[in-house]
Amino acid sequence: MFRILFYTPEIPGNTGNAIRLAAVTGCELHLVEPLGFDFEDAKLRRAGLDYHDLAVVTVHKTLDDALAALAPARVFAFTSHGETQFAEVAYEPGDVLLFGPESVGLPEHVLSDPRVTARLRLPMQPSRRSLNLANAASIAVYEAWRQNGFAGAQA
Repeated sequence: MFRILFYTPEIPGNTGNAIRLAAVTGCELHLVEPLGFDFEDAKLRRAGLDYHDLAVVTVHKTLDDALAALAPARVFAFTSHGETQFAEVAYEPGDVLLFGPESVGLPEHVLSDPRVTARLRLPMQPSRRSLNLANAASIAVYEAWRQNGFAGAQA
């Protein structure tokens, strides 16, 4: 399945929703510290409902640690500055879908990391800054999963 990677997420509700997304799609969720919350946060727990035990969640100290653990997978960085629309990629199981913190997105040093396969964008109306992190991850995960026949999904 696919791996969702949140680089220094800030809002507990978004990560809670991503935990739920990972549980229902069979994806792994990887988080890079520092996190803007702790796992006892009520908003994180509420957003994830009772799916926390059903999701594979790994916290990494650094982006280098995360990318080393996920290698040799392809890494797709989602950014409003992406050159390619997200639906133009042929996703493969094991691909990493990388998203940045809610307030600023992925910094340039992450986007230019040689381990990033491509910078992808989600289409939006002109002069809109960004899409909610959990929503962006959901759109990307479901497109990747759709392309792979919703492997493992309930009939």
